[in-house]
Amino acid sequence: MTNKKNENGLYPISPFQQAVASCCGATITSLLVTPLDVVKIRLQVQSNPLTKGKCFIYSNGLMDHVCVSENGNTKAWYKKSGHFKGMLDAFVKIVRMEGIKSLWSGLPPTLMMALPTTVIYFTCYDQLSEGLGATLGKGDFIPILAGSLSRLGSVTVISPLELVRTKLQAHQLSYRQLHVCISNTIAKDGWLSLWRGWGPTVLRDVPFSAMYWYNYEHLKEGLCKRFDMHEPTFMMCFTSGAISGSIAALLTLPFDVVKTHKQTQLWECETLNISQRKSASTWTVMKKIVAENGFTGLFTGVTPRLIKVAPACAIMISTYEYGKAFFRKLNKKQMENN
Repeated sequence: MTNKKNENGLYPISPFQQAVASCCGATITSLLVTPLDVVKIRLQVQSNPLTKGKCFIYSNGLMDHVCVSENGNTKAWYKKSGHFKGMLDAFVKIVRMEGIKSLWSGLPPTLMMALPTTVIYFTCYDQLSEGLGATLGKGDFIPILAGSLSRLGSVTVISPLELVRTKLQAHQLSYRQLHVCISNTIAKDGWLSLWRGWGPTVLRDVPFSAMYWYNYEHLKEGLCKRFDMHEPTFMMCFTSGAISGSIAALLTLPFDVVKTHKQTQLWECETLNISQRKSASTWTVMKKIVAENGFTGLFTGVTPRLIKVAPACAIMISTYEYGKAFFRKLNKKQMENN
């Protein structure tokens, strides 16, 4: 880390400090956003009970996870009865009858995937932005390129680990059994089988990331200029994150619908031991959805997605920027004392 300010007049921070800031932001985001998804899942299961082997999507505000429903006699958190009349009623009854900890049901296992993914993603974005800016100069393409590459990298690294997590949860395997299962899969289908489900995730997440960072950097810079500030405030980052996240979520929703369709279908075939046909292409799945539900079928769930994504993006980026600002002040103080 150098002792000079960067081109924006800010004291630099190290990659380790960026990783710590992103880890803190990810933890806060998951703690605040997870209860919304837990309540949503409980309401969905109440109206459409899950049978054994059926899949559902669990989101902790950082990433989506495919979860497999267990046997009908299980005491799994998502199958507890509650007779909820709505979201607010569900919040109140879950806290009153099951305790406040129930709002974070299922969170710990998913954090094992989500925290490393978020740290890789945000740290790589800042490092790439700085490196590309120094090499290619300033430009609107820098956030797009850095955002796309950092998301592509994080998804590629974490995809096999997410597959392992889902197999563990779906089949209740011991680690020895899991090793045998994965070895057999590799022997049968090759190493690329570990990245099963990678394609639909990349097709949604890379465009989302490109649009998100482009809009976020522009909104943040515009607010700083308007209020004549050298560094954005917490609320500037929060507002910019919410708006840019909402725009990206809306425009990539068709890919989110396809991703959910393909991944749940994949894991239901896996857990129910149904032979899988060759996976349909994204375009084929889209045509099928349009044929069955019309063009609006591609935008199914737009309101729940925006309710989930907007606060998650706002909380994550504002806490991350706050963490980086803290380390800048710390570094400045250390430099002045040296």
